[in-house]
Amino acid sequence: MGAELVFCVRLLDKTFGAQGYSNIALDRALRDSDLNPQQKSRVSALYYGVIERLPELDYVLSRYSKKPPEKLDPTVRNLLRCGVYQLAHMRIPDNAAVNECVNACKKLRYTSASGFVNAVLRGFVRDGKQIPVPKDPALRRQVQYCAPDWLIKQLSSEYGESVMDALLTDALGRPPVTLRRNPLAGDEPAFLRAMGEISVEKHPLLPDCYRVQGGDVTRTDAFAQGMFHVQDLASQLCCLALDPQPGDTVLDLCAAPGGKSFTLAELMEDRGQLYAFDLHTNRVKLIAQGAQRLHLQCVHAQTGDASIHNPELPQADRVLCDVPCSGLGVIRRKPEIKYKDPAVFAGLPPVQAKILENAARYVKPGGYLVYSTCTLSRAENDGVVDGFLQQHPEFEEVSFLETLGEPFGNWKVTLHPGCFGSDGFFMAKLKRAR
Repeated sequence: MGAELVFCVRLLDKTFGAQGYSNIALDRALRDSDLNPQQKSRVSALYYGVIERLPELDYVLSRYSKKPPEKLDPTVRNLLRCGVYQLAHMRIPDNAAVNECVNACKKLRYTSASGFVNAVLRGFVRDGKQIPVPKDPALRRQVQYCAPDWLIKQLSSEYGESVMDALLTDALGRPPVTLRRNPLAGDEPAFLRAMGEISVEKHPLLPDCYRVQGGDVTRTDAFAQGMFHVQDLASQLCCLALDPQPGDTVLDLCAAPGGKSFTLAELMEDRGQLYAFDLHTNRVKLIAQGAQRLHLQCVHAQTGDASIHNPELPQADRVLCDVPCSGLGVIRRKPEIKYKDPAVFAGLPPVQAKILENAARYVKPGGYLVYSTCTLSRAENDGVVDGFLQQHPEFEEVSFLETLGEPFGNWKVTLHPGCFGSDGFFMAKLKRAR
């Protein structure tokens, strides 16, 4: 695994240096590499594993290194993190894991650090590769959940210990890959045949929703024929909450990369008009390309600022306002979110409120608006939509998806992995009464 280890360390250096999203950084790096599929799979496992378990790995390093982790050279630190992760969580023989890390020092041009790396990892092996239990209660929870203290406290305060535990425990494993079948591109038997050898399991909660295991779904005949797109269960439920009808005019104001727009168009049977917007031209192209692959004619991808009113747009029957957010509900897919400065998130609610205000202007009387996020922050969810209602008596709450049982049957719903195994998500449905 020598080549994969060096590749992973370099990618971790770039990820932490640029403060980017792990899934985007990994996808781009693997796409541009000459690694084979097996190597790419091992890189993905190691890369995500290290990011997910940073507090645990750095705590181990603090016990075996004379220098605290934050004082180490970033590349050496990331190499040691990879080494500890391999020893503690991957099926690699101890000697092989240590030797690979020592050899990687040379390939990374850190030959002088090879003895130090060897000593730290050998010390961990001699002690049985046991993760020490911190005596300090707060530090113990940070190591247990591999999360910073502020996040543990916020989730516990806002949702209770059980939800915090479910979300952060779930975030330490690979998230499920969930598909939304395009019923306009063939029936279910044809879809299953076109998925080839990839294991496909129908989700018990929703029609046209499937979980898959193993393999690259984008290499299947089903993908090439536009028979599905990848979309978590929570996002599919959000689209069902909006409940667009064939012939409707629908706006998706923060649409890229387009998953919700595609599901909405399919629910509309590709009849009507769906305007999908993003602020950046390159992301608008992703929406257009996805709609083309799925053979969806009613999707019109356009550049647009969701916070600024566009008088040229038509009044809509349905508006989806899925705003930019802190992403605390999707840390199992973007684990680096856990380590962001919470002060960065404090400025989000005013931006979200501005987008919601603008979205409401597009809703025709009798039309519907869904406000949604992929975070569990009360300030970004309840705080924004409750504040909006106080200022807009022309809108009223509407319950939705009652037949699915709890937590549905209310006008606003918070999902977390303990519900249906979905990402963390919030959605609220409003109707313009006048």
